[in-house]
Amino acid sequence: MDEELEEFEDFEVVDESASSATRRFRCTTSSVWTEFDKYKDGSGKERAKCKRCDHNYLAGENGTSNLIRHLKKMHKEDDTLFDNQPLNQEIYRELLAKAIVDHNYSISFVEHASNRRLHAYLNRDVKFISRNTAKSIVGKMYQREKESLKHALELIPSKICLTSDLWSSITSDEYMVLTAHYVDENWVLQKKILSFSNVPPPRNGAILADKLISLLKEWGIEKKIFTITLDNASYNDTLVANLKKHPSFGPCLPCNGNFFRVRCGAHILNLIVQEGLKVIDKVVHNIRKSVKYVRGSDARKLRFVECLRELPFQTSKKVCQDMPTRWNSTYTMLETSLKHRSAFLHLSMIDPYYNTCPSEEEWNIAEKIARFLEPFFHITTLFSGSYYPTANLYFHSVWRIQVRILKELESEDQVIQAMAKVMKEKFGKYWDCYSVVLSFAIILDPRYKLQFVEFCYEKLYGNEVAVSRAKILRDKLYVIFKGYLQHSTGNSRTMAQMSSCGTPDCDTRDDLEGFDTFTSRLVGPSTSKSQLDIYLEESRLNHREHENLNVLGFWKEQCNRFPELSLMARDILSIPITTVASESAFSIGGRILGKYRSSLLPQNAEALLCSRDWLFGVPDAQDEDDRLVEDLENLCISQSDAPMDDE
Repeated sequence: MDEELEEFEDFEVVDESASSATRRFRCTTSSVWTEFDKYKDGSGKERAKCKRCDHNYLAGENGTSNLIRHLKKMHKEDDTLFDNQPLNQEIYRELLAKAIVDHNYSISFVEHASNRRLHAYLNRDVKFISRNTAKSIVGKMYQREKESLKHALELIPSKICLTSDLWSSITSDEYMVLTAHYVDENWVLQKKILSFSNVPPPRNGAILADKLISLLKEWGIEKKIFTITLDNASYNDTLVANLKKHPSFGPCLPCNGNFFRVRCGAHILNLIVQEGLKVIDKVVHNIRKSVKYVRGSDARKLRFVECLRELPFQTSKKVCQDMPTRWNSTYTMLETSLKHRSAFLHLSMIDPYYNTCPSEEEWNIAEKIARFLEPFFHITTLFSGSYYPTANLYFHSVWRIQVRILKELESEDQVIQAMAKVMKEKFGKYWDCYSVVLSFAIILDPRYKLQFVEFCYEKLYGNEVAVSRAKILRDKLYVIFKGYLQHSTGNSRTMAQMSSCGTPDCDTRDDLEGFDTFTSRLVGPSTSKSQLDIYLEESRLNHREHENLNVLGFWKEQCNRFPELSLMARDILSIPITTVASESAFSIGGRILGKYRSSLLPQNAEALLCSRDWLFGVPDAQDEDDRLVEDLENLCISQSDAPMDDE
């Protein structure tokens, strides 16, 4: 490889060692050729004909200067049109580094011989760089972007919410992902990966807490944290307890950290549905075997496509195989299989090797199960959003799940009833008491407010319990709002002191002392309603007419009218209800630390992944279901003329 690179350093577009007859093989790369056509005259000499005025000139060894002069003189073209701009080596290196980060190329990409040939062809002045130089440029770019993000986080007035999760690489090295969620100065929800750091063994809650504190101090945001969203792993209980007790962190948490821990909604939902799926495992056995059989070979797939073609109005030719760890895939398998119910029946008639076709009764039960799981599937999709507020979706979604489970407890179908029974037990373990801080979000949605909470509780528990629970939630909301008022008053007092002492000879006495308690004899006393009182008493927006309301946009418009309340709403609505944002980094981490790059140093892996997020954004993790869904139409098109093998 090194010999190839050394040999490549001497590569030039013009080969000086060749004979004069064959030594030039330059391509017509000059921009002047967009204005001329090249042809050969009767004597075989190359000439160039102007596309505008049909003037022709000799072309070839004389270059293009005569053609450029013609365009300048006859057509008044600007000189800069044909001037070759010198290559900016710094920009070239920066773009190379960005390409490595954006497309997950290996660092050695800059030393690949074919890549260098391409760049030399595009510009002969290019100066190649080594992998060590590329690594250094990526590191500097990471530090530059990190400082820029630190400055941005320092300036935002709102609190910062966190998500964190652990991930194991292909070499079983553990990495902790820490993601920040906040609303920026334009009232747009942002998520930024702060760290993708290696966590060597031993690993427990106390060690992870110390690691997280050091990361927050490094970023300078340890006093701006509002909540952290975690899954239900046992070590997270110790982690949260240690964080709340930490002397430089715990006292800065709002309401003494009572709302600090948020449990991942998607993880809890997965546990609830998985419990129900254990009951139906035998019921869907034949459907699972049928899908597995069809996907077993190309011949079977083509035969199944032929069966699909017999169905009227059948456009989709997708089948999905489920997997144990993703309950969504079981729902998708049932949904797609039910659409192809007749095709499976037809396949059982023409294929003697296919003997697991579900019975009519099994199909009917599967249809009921799919209807039961459908709202769970849609709610999981809603919960998994990263670029829109999800906190205000929590209360309504969890309530819908509870209502659905309670309804199916009365089902006449024993299978559905058994599913609902075990799911109710799991629901009661995690969600019997709704998350308080996430329930605040529905109150701060102007379409629903406190009345919606009372309405939902009444549907579940009756009037008296509903009023009692709604009142408890309202009182806690006032407690957290009081904290925002005190914080705002403290900031205003500090600003007043700073402004009053702006000049050395200022008079520090308060001329308006006593004005706040002064009672006028002409003007009656003003009502002492708080911003929260006024907001709750005002009419709600019609939820049907404002179905797609931008809740953050609403509070942005109200920030002058309700300054402290809008700031509280800003913080609460930025709480992520799942750890999906951190999990989305795992797919990128798997490409950066793949089997061919497993020896990459942890600090280099962090620089690559974080830079990718800050510069280009990390896409949401591709749902495992998408990789399990196969579109048989593509196979049918490519192999429709190929003979099918006998099984």
